[in-house]
Amino acid sequence: MASGIRYDLAVRDPEYVRELVTHHVGGYLKIAPEHTEEGPLSKMMKPGMDSYDEFKAMFDRFSKEAGKEQYLIPYFIAAHPGCEDKDMLNLALWLKKNNFRLDQVQTFYPSPMTMATAMYYSGRDPLHKVRYKGDKVFIPKDMEQRRLQKALLRYHDPENHELLRKALKKMGRGDLIGDGPNQLIPSAKALERKPASSRLHQKKSLGRK
Repeated sequence: MASGIRYDLAVRDPEYVRELVTHHVGGYLKIAPEHTEEGPLSKMMKPGMDSYDEFKAMFDRFSKEAGKEQYLIPYFIAAHPGCEDKDMLNLALWLKKNNFRLDQVQTFYPSPMTMATAMYYSGRDPLHKVRYKGDKVFIPKDMEQRRLQKALLRYHDPENHELLRKALKKMGRGDLIGDGPNQLIPSAKALERKPASSRLHQKKSLGRK
C-alpha cells in the first residue's frame, strides 16, 4: 500500500498524478482528507473536499487508462479541536453516501509541539490573532462526546448503533434512524426482525470499501 501524499498539491500537476498512479501504486493509496467540514478543516490547515474530489477523479481516470484496479483509502479523525458533533454527523453521512466503511479510525489526542495541542489546552486558535476576549475554539474533551464522535466514524458497526440511536434522537435527527438508503443506522425494531444468523453474518462482513 503506497503511503499518503499531499493530494491537494498533486492535482496541480496531472502528469505527476498519472506517473504516480501508473507506476507507483500497488493497489491502494492512502490519503488524508481528515474531515469533510470547514470548521475542523480550518483548524487543521487542510483543504476542502473539492481537492479530494479532483484528485479522486484523476486517480480513477489514470488507473483505468493503465488497466489497473486501484483504490483510495481516505483517513479521517474524530474529536479534533474545532470539531462539533454536527460536523462528525455530516462526515458520517458523507461516508455512508460514498459507501465507505472504515476499519481503523483515530480519535485526536494532544501531542507535544503541535498547533492542535496548543488549541486543545488553550481553547484558542493560534493561527489567528489571539485576543483575551476573542473567539474560543470548541474542544471536544468530554469522554462521552469523544466516544460518540468516534462511533460516528464507524456508523456501520452494530456495536455503535445503540449509542448512535440515542445521540441522533438527542440531536433532533431521528430521521436518520431506519432502513432507508438515506438513513444512517437501522432502528432497533428493524434489527430485532433479523434472524440471529443474519446479524452475525452482517457483523463479520463489515469491511472497507
